Parts: sequence; C-alpha cells; structure tokens
Amino acid sequence: MAEVVAMPKLGFDMAEGKLVRWLRAEGEEVEKGQVLAEIETDKATVEVEAAASGTVRRLLVTEGTSVPVGTAIAVIGAPDEPLEGIAPAPTAQAPPAAPPSRPKTAPAAPPAAPLAAPAPGPGPAAEAAPEPEGDGRLPGGRRASPLARRLAGEKGIRLSEIAGSGPGGRVTKRDVEASLGGKAKAFAPAAETESVPQGRLRAIIGRRMSQSKQQAPHFYVTSEIDAGPMLSFREEINAVLPEDGKISINDIIVRASALTLGKFRNLNASLQGDEVVRHGPVNIGVAVALDEGLLTVVARDADRKPLQDLGREIREMVARARQGRVKPEDIEGSTFSVSNMGMYDVDHFIAIINPPEAAILAIGSVREVPVVRDGQLAPGKRMKLTLSADHRLTDGVEAARFLQALKEILEHPLRMLL
Repeated sequence: MAEVVAMPKLGFDMAEGKLVRWLRAEGEEVEKGQVLAEIETDKATVEVEAAASGTVRRLLVTEGTSVPVGTAIAVIGAPDEPLEGIAPAPTAQAPPAAPPSRPKTAPAAPPAAPLAAPAPGPGPAAEAAPEPEGDGRLPGGRRASPLARRLAGEKGIRLSEIAGSGPGGRVTKRDVEASLGGKAKAFAPAAETESVPQGRLRAIIGRRMSQSKQQAPHFYVTSEIDAGPMLSFREEINAVLPEDGKISINDIIVRASALTLGKFRNLNASLQGDEVVRHGPVNIGVAVALDEGLLTVVARDADRKPLQDLGREIREMVARARQGRVKPEDIEGSTFSVSNMGMYDVDHFIAIINPPEAAILAIGSVREVPVVRDGQLAPGKRMKLTLSADHRLTDGVEAARFLQALKEILEHPLRMLL
C-alpha cells in the first residue's frame, strides 16, 4: 500500500512548513530512513526521512512552496501501484504541478539554503563550487552536509577537494572551515568591513524572541545552589561509565528539572487562546550553540528516562544539530527549556522564554567561592540558576518554590535515582 508523506508538525505553534528541496526524484528508489527532502520551519531547516521503502511515485509540492501541516507532500509505493485519489496539495500560492522527474545522473537543482546559512550572492566565487548530486553525494559516493554545501558555495571551495571527517567521509561544515582557515592565513592579512545578509536562523531567533518579549510578561527569579554534591555525584558515576557514555552537569540539571516539573505543572504548560494547557509529558528543550545561532533540541519524557540514557540521547541530538542533520522529532514538542552558559565562565544570566512555553531555566558557571559553614569561613562551590517565567501562567511564589525543590534535588542528587 502506498505511503503518503505529510508535512510534519514541529512544535505546538507550527501551522505550515516550506518545502526547500527534494533530494529524491519521481521514479527513484528510496530506502526507509533515507533523506527525502529538506523543509524549513520557523525553527530550522529539517531533513525529512522516508517512512517506508519503495519508489517515489509522486512529489506533490514544488520546491519553495509553503503548505499547511499535515498536507500530503509525496507518495512512496510500488512501481505499478494505482494511486487514485491522491492529488497535488493546495497552497496559499498558485497550486503547484507535480515536479518533473529528474534523471538520476543529472545534477540536481541548486541547493536551497540549509539551517541558518545566508543565501549566496551572485558572483564567480559561488559559481566555482561543484554541485553535489541530488541526495547530497559528491563524486565517489561521499556526502556533504547542507551547511558544508552552502559554506563551500559562498567561499568558492570545491567540496571534492576536501577530506571529510564525518561518517563515511561526509564533509562537514568544520571541514570546510578548516580549509578556509589555511586560505585566510595566506591571503587575508586583515579583516575588512562587510555587509552580509542576516542568516535564516538569526532571523528566526530574532522574530521569535521579539514575539516572546512583546507578548509574554517575563519575570525572573535567581537561586544559588551548593554544586559540590552534584560534582561529586557526577565524578562517581563517570568513574564506572565508558568514555563515550559519561554524563555531564547539563544532563543532571535536565533530569532534575524534569523531575521537579512534575510538581509544578503551571511551569510545564503553554497558553493557547484563553486556555492553559498543562502538558502531561515533560519534554525538556536543550539550547545548542551553533555558529549561526541557537537551536533547541528536545529531550522527551526526561522525567522517565535513566540519567545515562537521557545523556546519550542529548549528545546524539546535539551532534546532529551541529552537522545540520536534525530530525523532525529532535526539535518538536518541548514544554520547558534549559539554557546552559556555564562553560563560558558566566556568573549568571537571564534567558528569553521560548514560546509557547511557560518558562526557561538559565544556568551559570560553577564557581569556587568563600562560604560560611557553621560560623566558619570555608571554600565552597556555588552555581546560580535563574528562572524566566511567563506571568500569565505562573507567579513569583510558584517560581521560587520550583527553584527550592530543584535545589533540593541538585544538592542531594542520589534522589534522582530513587
């Protein structure tokens, strides 16, 4: 039976998505899990994978077209299977005709902008870069990430001349940047003033954060915790874990936050019209720093997963985000967010709420400071946590109680294992 691929819903407030680029042509075979298309949401450019193996029978939406969530965008099935009743999707633009089939050996259309990268300006430098195959493959079967393709196109770098450090020789953005680094030292002795288009991710962040600050009455509550027990807890656990399975301070805080949210449902909520939606699942959004801006990946059911499993899932999603290969499920459905700047020697900061969530937790650095214990001055390790909350959904007392409960867990981390 034919499998209909629909425009996915990536977030509570997502109404439509834009089909950026097809990576498979009509009549081409595709395996389950292979990338079928790139779509752009109000958060990121996402790779959509085929949910079934078969032949791409129809591409129902043309590149560059925005369609509502749930709209059929492609059909995968057997080569001779009848497809009655499946038609191109209506859109706010002119109704698109099915795109013509493209031979497998022919070059694909020029790649559209991937995650947060600015569109290239005209000029010989952009034209000099070779174009990968329609599925992102380079000559010889190697592949290049969307960010690598875009950066190489902007800088006039030939991807075929770059050694890829990713799986299977995949060329990543860092590989292109490393190539540029050598050229910069040789040919660019001084930086010049320049004007460049704002990147897509920066524009999206600006739009969403402006909306958040304008619509949500923010207030902020800060608490300081004794980080010593948490650091000792992490050290003891990591001593028995393999190198690739060690947990981080951020993993511990995500897990502790998820457990605490179960007692404060107004902070695990969103406002939809005149109704407060208190979410059952606790899905923690974790802010990931990219060169182009911040992207939030989502740790689902973070209150129900063992700490080691939670840490592994977060690491895998962060790696995909930095490679420009996020999956739809990586970025959709967060109900509360955590932003950690502790690795940048930051005492504390306040974060802007990620709409439509009710709150976000900002994490500062662990600092060794003098503290008073039983009337005596002694060295101690302290960390500041700041909760930004929406006054339409909660108030200062509830926010303070949340931080008290979170502090109790972080200062007695063995309770996370009970």
